[in-house]
Order: sequence, then C-alpha cells, then structure tokens
Amino acid sequence: MHIQFHQTELRYGARVALQPLTLDLDDQRIGVIGLNGSGKTSFARLLTGLVAPTLGRVTLDGLDTVKDIKSIRQKTGFIFQNPGNQIILPIIRDDIALGVESRGLPKDAVHAAVEAVLSRFAIHHLAERRPHELSGGELQLAALAAVVVNQPELIVFDEPTNQLDLKNRAIVKAAIEALPEQAVVISHDLDLISDYGRVLVFHESRLAHDGPGHEAVARYRELAGC
Repeated sequence: MHIQFHQTELRYGARVALQPLTLDLDDQRIGVIGLNGSGKTSFARLLTGLVAPTLGRVTLDGLDTVKDIKSIRQKTGFIFQNPGNQIILPIIRDDIALGVESRGLPKDAVHAAVEAVLSRFAIHHLAERRPHELSGGELQLAALAAVVVNQPELIVFDEPTNQLDLKNRAIVKAAIEALPEQAVVISHDLDLISDYGRVLVFHESRLAHDGPGHEAVARYRELAGC
C-alpha cells in the first residue's frame, strides 16, 4: 500500500504527541524505532485509523484514515504488544474464525479460511487449545493468524518480540519475514529490524531519521546516548 502522511500532527490538549509529519512509504517492510514516548506509537495509531490527526491527514492508497475508516479497517490489521489481549474467545480456532464469520461467509468458507491460516503458520496443533496454554511466540502466531485470515494488505506490529525468549523471538521474526503482506514493525528489538530497507527513527515526537536499517540503528543509538 502507498502510505502518505500529509503534514500530519497529533495533539492531546497542549501535549504534542507527533509533530507535523510529511512522509511517503510503499516499502514492503518498514521498521519504526525510538525511545519510549518518542512518537512511534502515535505514528502507528494514526496509520491504522485508531486515532484521528489533529491537523493534516493520513492516506493509504488514497483512502483517508478518518473519512474512509471502514475501508481502512478492512485493508489493515494490528497486532498488539500483548497478543493475549486481542484473543477474546477461549479456543484458538474459534477466535481465528471470528473475523471471517463477521463477514457473513458460509460455514464451509469459514472453515476453509481457518484451515488455510492454520496451515500457513503451522499451528494446527494449537487450534483446540486455550490462550493461557500457549507460549509467547505461539500467542503471537495465533494473533497473526486471526488477523491474516481477514486478508489485510497491511499489518502493523507493536513490539512483536517484547518479553519473548530467544527461541520465540526467532519464530516470530521468521513469521514476519515470510509474510507476503506489507508490514510496519514497531520495535525496541534492533536485531529484528536492522536488515529492513526502510526504518523510521522517532525522537521527541518528531521523525529524526528515515533510512536503511543499519543507518537507522546507528542514529537511534546516537540519540539514546549508547
């Protein structure tokens, strides 16, 4: 998707969450890094229409994230920092099916769609389990399956490897790398995004750097003083 920020600003009262930003993005993998409170979460929320800009606008393939919010939500998916918070049904298979069922598809189509994503992420063995029985990496894959089943064009990840051990981080990283869908990845995990061709660095509510992963990581370390 062609992502555009048009002099986009976000404020909460007198506090500036994101300074005016003009940006064009159409890369397949986009990393977003920055210190806590730097503006990266505000960027992600604006991108997916979870909040409306105070000034300016955001468009995805020409669709306005405020005026065309229904279409935006059909074309985008969001994976929260704690995927357990977005898995709302007690059985993983039922939760994955929920989004497809809400589109009014017949049962056989729902079943086929669910089976397809279970196979795609190799999580058939998790289908009848409960969220609390899953590891962090398994929860991420289940949440990703529940988003992908709705066929979004763009998926936004908020700290997908947060609090995961080395094995589960590798699983999640491989899953993101294998996605044919466009992905925006917000992360403190510099290893995850260092190979991306496009990484944005936010600092003090503004875009401080826009470039290849290795350059962006170096700039981030400089800003962080480490």
